[in-house]
Amino acid sequence: MYNFTYYAPTKVFFGKKTEDQVGEIVKSYGFHKVLVHYGTSSVKRSGLLDKVLSKLDENNIAHVELGGVVPNPRLSLVYKGIELAKKENVDLILAVGGGSVIDSAKAIGYGVTNPGDVWDFYMGKRKPEACLPVGVILTLAATGSEMSDSSVITNENGALKHGCSSNLSRPLFAIMNPELTMTLPDYQTSCGCTDIIMHTLERWFTHGGNMELTDAIASALIQTVMEQARILHKDPKSYDARAEVMWAGSLSHNDLTGCGANCRGDWAVHGMEHEIGGLFDVAHGAGLAAIWGSWARYVADSDLDRFVKLATKVLGIKPQKTDKETALKGIEAMESFFHEIGMPTCISELGIKPTDEDLNTMARKCIEAGGGKKGCAKVLYEPDVLKIYQMADK
Repeated sequence: MYNFTYYAPTKVFFGKKTEDQVGEIVKSYGFHKVLVHYGTSSVKRSGLLDKVLSKLDENNIAHVELGGVVPNPRLSLVYKGIELAKKENVDLILAVGGGSVIDSAKAIGYGVTNPGDVWDFYMGKRKPEACLPVGVILTLAATGSEMSDSSVITNENGALKHGCSSNLSRPLFAIMNPELTMTLPDYQTSCGCTDIIMHTLERWFTHGGNMELTDAIASALIQTVMEQARILHKDPKSYDARAEVMWAGSLSHNDLTGCGANCRGDWAVHGMEHEIGGLFDVAHGAGLAAIWGSWARYVADSDLDRFVKLATKVLGIKPQKTDKETALKGIEAMESFFHEIGMPTCISELGIKPTDEDLNTMARKCIEAGGGKKGCAKVLYEPDVLKIYQMADK
């Protein structure tokens, strides 16, 4: 194993009706004015937004609102949020929603507390030195942004989807009631489960230094999410399944499943999906599923031991005649699971038809965003990324 620093400062309030505590929680920290940030119509339609605002009122906490966050959250709305937060002198951003809302809230937090253009942080030109505190009421189990250091924003000017990671943006608190996820469409639930699994798999594929305890946690997390995803595919109202998936989402992306590894993870699949999402605005989890199998087959020989362990210890594959055959069986098993819960395993199943020019553009942008290369299981360069896109485009 390698040395590591584990930092998970977010205070979690988990369970039924925990959103009722939001006013008391915000007040306990001494905040005076809150920017309530949310998505489109669902939080209004469900009555959640009205409840949140009333709880803030009951505790004499002033608030302003900014809605309109969409999947693959937009930089243009982040700019509006920065302007509003500065004008109103808010001291907390309360994200009511899923990962897109939380990521947008983090970006606003960076923009309020740092000079210059917030997009510089997502382009890797500068590093943030501060972030306005962020609190969360989670309505979608997927990205793990409620406990993570990461934020991903899409710049409509150039179809750029980039991330910024900093411990400064880890939410101060997260209110997590699995009941709030019960009205999600099946496709969105499956996308969320896929994203959770992918966050764990990205940290699985490293060269050396892996701890058995960390691997055991990662294995249990993947197996649990797969089992609960199957349940939710048939019974979307299962509270217990919703609870398991929601907690798994947080643990998959607060760095717990990467402790002791020689790098923070591979992240090539996420990098490649960001380009698909930036250009075609597809659901993140679906985009990950669509290219994972092609990536896995392309890099398997370079990290064969980890692929074999995934197949045998996590997916229950019996050892085949060769390690390569065992690894391929594991990849097939994961793809079968994706299809089982309604996820794609190739680009055409996303309902998009990228041109050869699109594929070349995505490969170039992916590598540019990575500073010239991507990956840890196998270091990828532009021709490698293009080949994986081509393999997935079937």
